[in-house]
Amino acid sequence: MRKRLRTVMFGIGLMILLAQPAFAEELGQANITPDMTMQEIRSDPVMQQSGLFLYGSFGGGAQWTRSRLENQTLQEYAWGQTVPETTAALNLAAQNVKDGVQVTWQVYSPEETEVDPSLGCVQLFYFPGSDPDGKYAIVMGGNALTINGTFGEGLPTAWELHEKGYTVFVLRYRAWTDLGDNAPLQDLGNAVNFITAHAEQLRVQPEDYAIVAYSSGAQVAGIFASQKRGYGAFGAQKPGALILGYPIVDFSIIKPVYHIVYDPTACGWRYYWTDLNQAVDDDYPPIYFWRGDNDTILGPDTSFYEAFEQALQKHGVAYQRTAFADAPHAVSIGRGTAADGWLNEAAAFWEEQVG
Repeated sequence: MRKRLRTVMFGIGLMILLAQPAFAEELGQANITPDMTMQEIRSDPVMQQSGLFLYGSFGGGAQWTRSRLENQTLQEYAWGQTVPETTAALNLAAQNVKDGVQVTWQVYSPEETEVDPSLGCVQLFYFPGSDPDGKYAIVMGGNALTINGTFGEGLPTAWELHEKGYTVFVLRYRAWTDLGDNAPLQDLGNAVNFITAHAEQLRVQPEDYAIVAYSSGAQVAGIFASQKRGYGAFGAQKPGALILGYPIVDFSIIKPVYHIVYDPTACGWRYYWTDLNQAVDDDYPPIYFWRGDNDTILGPDTSFYEAFEQALQKHGVAYQRTAFADAPHAVSIGRGTAADGWLNEAAAFWEEQVG
């Protein structure tokens, strides 16, 4: 009887083992190439199972825009000269799926999302590092109207940091029509608390993490770094370092527009009313930040950056400010510009500050 049972169990085990390649084949191969169209990539079973947000605009963009861009290749769709890194990040996510790793994590619970459906888009895209229980980074792309940097800035940055051994989370946060009521700041705070609460499962240490953020996303990260309005207000772990690329440190020109469009009835504080120099306090984390001299979005006026730097000096905050002669806005990791390699310098700064 026991011999027959062992035979049956062996047969079942063999069937499961033989079924695994078939299952993997059904999912497809982790082989995204730059010449594939975005429609082909988005239709790939592995990519669909990963849950990655594969658009450069919120909600995938207007229907006419989406239709026009579906046939663009990844080579054409990726931001700047980050095609190799973006391709590598997509293949890494695909391989993680095939290895049984959950790539997409919802920041808010089903109960919270049922009350407020806009919370459903708030996600963390998970790229495990080579150092179990090591430090992690959260990456926040920029946003402007319908444009968002989750794909264009987030993925190549995730790949670069992953190659350095870090675990990386790319945060997809609310913006565009859902930007009101401090939504991006709330999403960042709740994302940090989510990672902290699931640190063992996600195999990261909750302390000494870095926030790597760009443009308007960098402004949100800069506010979150303050004890009063940011991590302290959320009861969250303090960042070990801020790493900001071409941050918008002052929203003075569009503050009234934001208030009228997104918060017309609000009377309380809103994150875009605070300039980063006003957010700095004695407990502000170390910060590395840079911009390009030819950044036409930020413009030639650097007085806002000087004010920010003076605030950091006043409060004794460790910082490194860098300027590159040729680095336009939204160049992400800087490939093909004078900023190429800046993330190496920033990661070294992070390590130096947290030991």
